[in-house]
This record gives sequence, structure tokens and C-alpha cells, in this order.
Amino acid sequence: MYYKYELHCHTKEVSRCAGVYASEAVKMYKERGYSGIVITDHYSPMTFGLPALFYPEKRISFYTRGYKEALKYSDSDFTVLLGMELRYYATANDYLVYGVTEEFLKKSGNLMIKYPKRFYKLAKANGLIVLQAHPFREGMIRINPKYLDGAEVFNGKTNRERNEKAALYAEKNGMEIKTSGSDFHRQSSFAKGGIITSAPIKSNDDLLKTLRSGNYELIENYD
Repeated sequence: MYYKYELHCHTKEVSRCAGVYASEAVKMYKERGYSGIVITDHYSPMTFGLPALFYPEKRISFYTRGYKEALKYSDSDFTVLLGMELRYYATANDYLVYGVTEEFLKKSGNLMIKYPKRFYKLAKANGLIVLQAHPFREGMIRINPKYLDGAEVFNGKTNRERNEKAALYAEKNGMEIKTSGSDFHRQSSFAKGGIITSAPIKSNDDLLKTLRSGNYELIENYD
């Protein structure tokens, strides 16, 4: 038996650029035959209102709203996990982070001021995986691979040429973790990407173990 998981999904509850509420996203992915999703809402200046812009840890209850709403519709056959798409102040790059917990978000302060070197050290201390999202999308700058565990080599909102460049970049730099994600915001980017596994993913530990093992296939849907 095989299982499909979406690794890059936004919700209207949190990500201002998203057009689908969490409950509907879960319904859509269940109907498409996926076994789970990782909610990776934007942890970026565009997400947090001005009063909390420099103290986002005080608004973690807001930041996790999409995840918690999606979690209500999870069941024994459909897993919902918390992830993150992080962007630092005054930058355009995005980083996908897996293994995230609400406790980590509350105790780690403002992640938007950490920048790659400091955040990677923090991530490693907490057992997280950090990938550069869509590294060849217009405006992106590839950072030093020593501060990454890998890269998103297929992104459902990025064209084939740029995705292929991302795959070559990851291979050239010896990145062990290469992922695919739809970057789901609305119907146009629905179920474009993800991974296929031979074992179910039920927890963050399962996800981290799977990604580190490389025992999965990438979903790459350009239709």
C-alpha cells in the first residue's frame, strides 16, 4: 500500500495570500486520495500585525489557527501536521521547516530575526529539518547549503524550468533531502506535489524519519 502526503499547504485562516480555509483544504485532499498534509503557513512579516510584528511568539495562538482547524478533520486515515514557511525580515527567501511544534514556536522568540546561520543552529538543537523553498523562483537567492538540510525541488506554483534548476542545484550541492510540495493556496495549485511513501506518516517523528531516509517518491504534477 502507498500513501500520499502534501508537504506545502497554506490556509486562509493565517496566510493572507491563501484562498481556502483549513477545513476545505482537508476535504479536498481527502477526496484526492492523499493520506495527510503538513500545514506550512507563512511565518513572515506579512502574517503578523504591526503590534506583534517584533513579538510574534505572543501570537502563536493566531499562527496555529489553520493547523488546529485542519486537525479537527484529521482521522485514522488522514494525518495533519504542523510545519512552517519562514521568511526573515527584509528578505525574499522562504524556508520550509518540518518537525515544528507549538511549544517550539512559543519558546524560541522571534524567528524572523534569526537569519540562516542562527536559525539553523536552533533548528538542529530541536531536531528540525530546514529546506529552502522554491530556490529558483524569481527573487530568490540561494544561501550557503551548510545552513540547509535540503531543498524543495518541485513546487506546484513554479514552472518546470525553475524546478529543474532546483533539482540540479540540490544534486550539485549534495543535498540529502529533496522534497515536492504543491504550495497550495487555492485551486490552481491544488495537489500538484507531495511525496509518496510505502509506510504511513502519523507524527512529526515519522515525517522527519521518512525525509531523512529518502524512502519516498516525489509527486510532480504539471497538469
